[in-house]
Amino acid sequence: MNPVPKTVPNAVRAGFSRGWIEFKNSFTSPGEVIGGYLAMPLVFIVLTLFVGDDTVDGSGTPVAAMVMTGGVSVLLLMLGTATVAQVIGSEREDGTLLRARVAPAGMVGYAVGKTWHLVTMSAAALALMLAPGLVLIDGFAVQGPTGAFTLVWVTVLSLTALAPIGAVLGATLSNPRTGVGLIMIPVIGLTMVSGIMSPISVMPPWLQTVAQVFPVYWSGMGVRAALLPEAHAAAELAGTWQLPQVAGVLALWAVVGFVAAQWVLRRMTRRTSGSRVQAAREKAMQRAY
Repeated sequence: MNPVPKTVPNAVRAGFSRGWIEFKNSFTSPGEVIGGYLAMPLVFIVLTLFVGDDTVDGSGTPVAAMVMTGGVSVLLLMLGTATVAQVIGSEREDGTLLRARVAPAGMVGYAVGKTWHLVTMSAAALALMLAPGLVLIDGFAVQGPTGAFTLVWVTVLSLTALAPIGAVLGATLSNPRTGVGLIMIPVIGLTMVSGIMSPISVMPPWLQTVAQVFPVYWSGMGVRAALLPEAHAAAELAGTWQLPQVAGVLALWAVVGFVAAQWVLRRMTRRTSGSRVQAAREKAMQRAY
């Protein structure tokens, strides 16, 4: 009898259950609630207080609305890269990934659990980011039913495109605690050149070309299409939202990233043994003390 047909569905169900438990547990620690859910909305609300009533040249969009929309894009970027990398790196170090590899369909359950945890955490974090902005900031609003639908699919595709990048980075970090800090350097760089906080048209042409290679630029454009007035499209490079291109580029990154992440994770878990996990734990304890 082939056990796979029963094993895989069981692993999927266990993954959903584990992901939901991890999501609920994230609200049990004040530090996680503040750092994971409340800090970023507060930071961007405060930033909007310093920009006054200025508007974006060529579109008439309040700069405060542009900043808050950038906050939503940064939130997706951080969830998909730094958060995923830290989780993968830590669970490689503590042996969670090794246990998943040796269990029947364990990697399937692990992937489902982490995906569901990311989805639920992102939904909560996004709601906490949107709520104060929609109430307090002029020009920042979901653009009707079409805007709401755009925000949903852009969020899903953005996380799907960014999470494999985070997984690859997490699998290659030698120290997940300090390595996440190193990840922030290119993340901040991409944020600055991708038109997230200011129109990309002010960047040199070569930087505009580089930015368009990565999913951050396209994710940011999709978020702006959902949350900023139609007139703001005039400030984009093409003068339109280019939503078909947004969907295509993010989907391409998601597919390529998924294949690459699976390959990297398999190679990493093959090289992982109980003795290596124990050695990593001892190093982690030495760092803690």
